[in-house]
Amino acid sequence: MYVVNITYTASLDRIDDALEAHRAFLGQQFDAGVFIAAGPKLPRTGGIILAVRIDRERLDAILATDPFAQQQLATYTVEEFKATRLAPGLNLPALS
Repeated sequence: MYVVNITYTASLDRIDDALEAHRAFLGQQFDAGVFIAAGPKLPRTGGIILAVRIDRERLDAILATDPFAQQQLATYTVEEFKATRLAPGLNLPALS
Protein backbone atom coordinates (compact mmCIF):
# COMPACT_ATOMS: atom_id res chain seq x y z
CA MET A 1 0.00 0.00 0.00
CA TYR A 2 1.22 3.50 -0.77
CA VAL A 3 0.49 6.97 0.52
CA VAL A 4 1.05 9.52 -2.24
CA ASN A 5 1.57 13.04 -0.91
CA ILE A 6 0.96 15.67 -3.59
CA THR A 7 2.29 19.18 -2.97
CA TYR A 8 1.21 22.02 -5.22
CA THR A 9 4.01 24.05 -6.76
CA ALA A 10 1.76 26.42 -8.72
CA SER A 11 -0.97 28.91 -7.90
CA LEU A 12 -4.44 27.63 -7.07
CA ASP A 13 -5.70 29.33 -10.25
CA ARG A 14 -3.44 27.05 -12.30
CA ILE A 15 -4.40 24.05 -10.17
CA ASP A 16 -8.09 24.81 -10.70
CA ASP A 17 -7.54 25.04 -14.47
CA ALA A 18 -6.17 21.46 -14.46
CA LEU A 19 -8.56 20.06 -11.83
CA GLU A 20 -11.11 18.52 -14.21
CA ALA A 21 -8.36 16.62 -16.06
CA HIS A 22 -6.79 15.57 -12.73
CA ARG A 23 -10.15 14.22 -11.53
CA ALA A 24 -10.53 12.25 -14.77
CA PHE A 25 -7.07 10.78 -14.16
CA LEU A 26 -8.10 9.82 -10.61
CA GLY A 27 -11.31 8.24 -11.92
CA GLN A 28 -9.37 6.02 -14.31
CA GLN A 29 -7.19 4.74 -11.48
CA PHE A 30 -10.17 4.18 -9.18
CA ASP A 31 -11.84 2.19 -11.97
CA ALA A 32 -8.62 0.15 -12.38
CA GLY A 33 -8.62 -0.63 -8.65
CA VAL A 34 -5.26 1.07 -8.05
CA PHE A 35 -6.45 4.10 -6.06
CA ILE A 36 -8.73 3.47 -3.08
CA ALA A 37 -8.91 6.98 -1.59
CA ALA A 38 -7.99 10.48 -2.69
CA GLY A 39 -8.68 14.03 -1.65
CA PRO A 40 -7.31 17.50 -1.03
CA LYS A 41 -5.27 18.47 1.99
CA LEU A 42 -6.68 21.06 4.37
CA PRO A 43 -5.50 23.75 3.99
CA ARG A 44 -5.44 23.31 0.23
CA THR A 45 -1.72 22.86 -0.39
CA GLY A 46 -1.98 19.56 -2.27
CA GLY A 47 -3.64 16.19 -1.88
CA ILE A 48 -3.30 12.61 -0.70
CA ILE A 49 -3.86 9.39 -2.63
CA LEU A 50 -3.92 5.84 -1.23
CA ALA A 51 -2.85 3.20 -3.76
CA VAL A 52 -2.87 -0.61 -3.51
CA ARG A 53 -2.02 -3.74 -5.51
CA ILE A 54 0.72 -2.23 -7.65
CA ASP A 55 4.49 -2.21 -7.71
CA ARG A 56 6.34 1.05 -7.17
CA GLU A 57 7.69 1.39 -10.71
CA ARG A 58 4.20 1.05 -12.17
CA LEU A 59 2.80 3.53 -9.64
CA ASP A 60 5.49 6.06 -10.55
CA ALA A 61 4.64 5.60 -14.24
CA ILE A 62 0.95 6.19 -13.51
CA LEU A 63 1.65 9.30 -11.43
CA ALA A 64 3.72 10.70 -14.30
CA THR A 65 0.53 10.74 -16.40
CA ASP A 66 -1.36 12.91 -13.91
CA PRO A 67 -2.11 16.28 -15.53
CA PHE A 68 -0.69 17.96 -12.42
CA ALA A 69 2.64 16.22 -13.11
CA GLN A 70 2.54 16.76 -16.85
CA GLN A 71 1.92 20.48 -16.38
CA GLN A 72 4.51 20.69 -13.58
CA LEU A 73 1.92 21.92 -11.08
CA ALA A 74 2.85 19.58 -8.22
CA THR A 75 5.48 17.31 -6.74
CA TYR A 76 4.86 13.80 -5.44
CA THR A 77 6.28 11.94 -2.45
CA VAL A 78 5.42 8.24 -2.24
CA GLU A 79 5.64 6.24 0.98
CA GLU A 80 5.08 2.49 1.01
CA PHE A 81 3.70 0.72 4.05
CA LYS A 82 2.29 -2.67 4.93
CA ALA A 83 -1.22 -2.45 6.37
CA THR A 84 -1.32 -5.09 9.08
CA ARG A 85 -4.49 -3.92 10.76
CA LEU A 86 -7.75 -2.48 9.42
CA ALA A 87 -10.73 -0.97 11.19
CA PRO A 88 -13.63 -3.40 11.68
CA GLY A 89 -15.80 -3.51 8.58
CA LEU A 90 -13.13 -2.00 6.33
CA ASN A 91 -12.49 -4.47 3.53
CA LEU A 92 -9.67 -3.54 1.18
CA PRO A 93 -8.78 -5.73 -1.80
CA ALA A 94 -5.59 -7.82 -1.62
CA LEU A 95 -3.28 -5.56 0.34
CA SER A 96 -0.26 -7.80 0.00
